[in-house]
Amino acid sequence: MGRGDKEPRGGGEARTAGPAALSAAAVAAAAVTLVAALLLLRPEDAGSGPGSSMAETEALPKLREDFRMQNKSVFILGASGETGRVLLKEILEQSLFSKVTLIGRRKLTFDEDSYKNVNQEVVDFEKLDDYASAFQGHDVGFCCLGTTRKKAGAEGFVRVDRDYVLKSAELAKAGGCKHFNLLSSKGADKSSSFLYLQVKGEVEARVEELQFDRYSVFRPGVLLCDRQESRPGEWLVRKFFGSLPESWASGHSVPVTTVVRAMLNNAVNPSGKKKELLDNKAIHDLGRADSSLTP
Repeated sequence: MGRGDKEPRGGGEARTAGPAALSAAAVAAAAVTLVAALLLLRPEDAGSGPGSSMAETEALPKLREDFRMQNKSVFILGASGETGRVLLKEILEQSLFSKVTLIGRRKLTFDEDSYKNVNQEVVDFEKLDDYASAFQGHDVGFCCLGTTRKKAGAEGFVRVDRDYVLKSAELAKAGGCKHFNLLSSKGADKSSSFLYLQVKGEVEARVEELQFDRYSVFRPGVLLCDRQESRPGEWLVRKFFGSLPESWASGHSVPVTTVVRAMLNNAVNPSGKKKELLDNKAIHDLGRADSSLTP
């Protein structure tokens, strides 16, 4: 039930701070969120993506250095959301790319000096064809774009999580992007009766049809993060997973920082596969491969 974006914003991320008060509507929303999380408490499909071995962990510094020498450019969709925000921070701290571009519906403001060279392209997602130039010239793309049914309604959710994502991927492919990374969700399945998982599965399949040189799909469980805005439903899910044994919790949830590290550790590691599917366990393994990274 993964995903993070405020562009319009991402799905099942759980905040760490509890709400001050729960209205009847908030309690109902919390119950729905918890039920959705429970739907994902099932054995995970075997991922086709990489895990991590001791040799790979030791090789990460060299892999990063080799990657930097290639002077690649990257774009991020959804950098205003929790996952996209942490992803941008890690990319800048690791200095992996020679050019970093954010593509979103509004310009973001950053106080830190480290963000001064970040490029920003403001687009209208309803008229993306008019902004094709924003997607040109990037070697790697990360899509953390998404919203929720509660916030946008069923129609709006499908438009953002499927239509906006797919159109962005099409323009990225046409613009020369070689490696497209999609943040999806544990349990994504285009034949699912659960709209959220159905849409995630459908967009995964349709992006695959674009035939990127390399296509990496990340299917995290419930995303755990320090969200600033109050969301009682996500707080309840956070409490629920916090009460489970660690082995269970790690099987169905994952910190946003771990997801981001897995994305980047995977990106710097060359692969001969056209498609990589990383499930929640693979994300945990790869995201923890280098404990020297700071949160």
